[in-house]
Amino acid sequence: MAVKSDGTSTQQTSRHLGQLSNPLRKFLATESGSATLLAVAALIGLIWANSPWSDLYQAIWATDASFRIGDLEFGMSLGHWINDGLMAAFFFVVGMEVRRDLSVGELTDRRRLVIPLIAGLGGMVVPVLLFLAIAPGGDALRGWGIVIGTDTAFMLGVMALVGPRVSTQLRVFLLTLTVVDDIVAVTVIGVVYTNELNVVALIVAGVGVVTLFVLGRVHVWRTWPYVLVALIVWGATVASGLHASIAGMIAGLLIPAFAPRRHEVERATRRFREFRQSPMAKSGRNAKEALVRAVSVNERMQVVLHPWTGYVIVPIFALANTGVDLRGGLLLEALASPLTWAVVVGLVVGKFVGIGFFALGAAKLGIGRLPQGVGPGQVLGGGALSGIGFTVSLLIVGLAFQDSVLQDTATVGVLLALPISAALGWLVFHLAAVINGETSAALPTALARPVDPERDHILGPENAPLTLIEYADFECPFCALVTEAEDEVRRHFGDELRYVFRHLPLSDVHPHAELAAAAAEAAAAQGKFWEMHDLLFAHQDELEIEDLAGYASRIGLDVEEFLLALEEDWHAERIREDVADAELSGARRTPTFFIGTERHIGPHDARTLIAALEASRGR
Repeated sequence: MAVKSDGTSTQQTSRHLGQLSNPLRKFLATESGSATLLAVAALIGLIWANSPWSDLYQAIWATDASFRIGDLEFGMSLGHWINDGLMAAFFFVVGMEVRRDLSVGELTDRRRLVIPLIAGLGGMVVPVLLFLAIAPGGDALRGWGIVIGTDTAFMLGVMALVGPRVSTQLRVFLLTLTVVDDIVAVTVIGVVYTNELNVVALIVAGVGVVTLFVLGRVHVWRTWPYVLVALIVWGATVASGLHASIAGMIAGLLIPAFAPRRHEVERATRRFREFRQSPMAKSGRNAKEALVRAVSVNERMQVVLHPWTGYVIVPIFALANTGVDLRGGLLLEALASPLTWAVVVGLVVGKFVGIGFFALGAAKLGIGRLPQGVGPGQVLGGGALSGIGFTVSLLIVGLAFQDSVLQDTATVGVLLALPISAALGWLVFHLAAVINGETSAALPTALARPVDPERDHILGPENAPLTLIEYADFECPFCALVTEAEDEVRRHFGDELRYVFRHLPLSDVHPHAELAAAAAEAAAAQGKFWEMHDLLFAHQDELEIEDLAGYASRIGLDVEEFLLALEEDWHAERIREDVADAELSGARRTPTFFIGTERHIGPHDARTLIAALEASRGR
């Protein structure tokens, strides 16, 4: 078993990463994995620019590259293709990730946005004020945008080395914070550092943006229309004079994201079964189309583009933009320049103070609350690591300054801020662990309230040696689908297993979930919980009050008493208690299973659940 430097097994780390949504888990893994490659590329660029082959380094990025279609010619230097082309793809992926999190990810609960939003604003305002206070006047003041950005890839990569043993919740917090950071940074790049505008090209870009919006609204599921229109938006934006990064971000934000819909998943399942029974070309094509339609365009495009941006585009950008020739006394001049230290102080001190203290201040004032499992010292440590501006900062350096001396001086500041921020982050995390015991920043994995036979809904012997607990939502399509797996698990273990059902209605996404939970409890009061349980899952699309009354009549309940219980909210407190227990136990989604007293992390098919229950025997 591989072991990290702090003694944590990689198996344990991946286990805690499993508590996140699958797309977010993949995002974090890609960003962290690309950090090493990014650092190597930056180092190569710096060494190359200070070697006997430095002229070749400069000549490569100045090489013209163009393509022609009839009379239409599009040409830029190779360096501009990287900064205006490849980096637009980078911001396109960032925009898609923001859209996914706002639609179906960590940011669907808007309450979780409050503290990161405040911290993100603080992490931009304070650095800019410090930069302006230290920087010399004149053209140097144009560089204030250098200190607003954070390089997510580098930040997450460094945090894997110097941060808490398990940092899933802190990672989510910082990723949410960089949503604000990225949007503002791209706006600054696109608006502040733009000189002349071509109105006709700007109109074309605007039409393209509207077209992307319409494609999403009419539920176009194929990828190519979005790609084609996004390329048109990019080309028109470059021709307009705006920086291409703003086109990438806006286009990414307009790529629709949604959770897999039950009817789409079931259709894909039927088509796959048809292909398995008759493996013909037509049935294969139908199965492929159904599978593709079940997954949003956003996630399909991210699967393809994210590895390219993390492992190819950003490292190439670093290679092309970190080549500062430090020979001839430039390093000493840079270290003596107020501009260098304005960048260093703005990034290192500004991010640390702005993010850390704004977040903690807002929590102290009761404006919001820190993520569960994240301590104040860890917030400060994350703020310190956010001083790693690198990618966005280097991009703005090239846009803010035409003078090569100012460019090189500011680049030295960005490069210096990286190790200083990493060292400060390590120190803060170490002190937080030693003084406050903040060694982990993950959701709880232990069941907060033990099973109570007098209170809980249980199938199987109350004293069975194995326990499977589910937090579920009657309107959640995946909870309904997993009931077949639960039946198989119960048949496998027989009287050795007790299955426990608890409520976790996700009212933000399932408007009838809480009413359905109340209906189940009202039926339980008349001794018919499991009968109502089965009907609710069988009729998830029919959960209005009149539907529930019909189910009550069908299973022989006193309908008048049943409806009175719903009207008077007799069982609301019971449901709230289950939701509170889920919160304390680290359950955020449905279905969430506990094997005994430990939260199950991973797939919830019958085979996996059976294996997990068998493994729990030894514990």
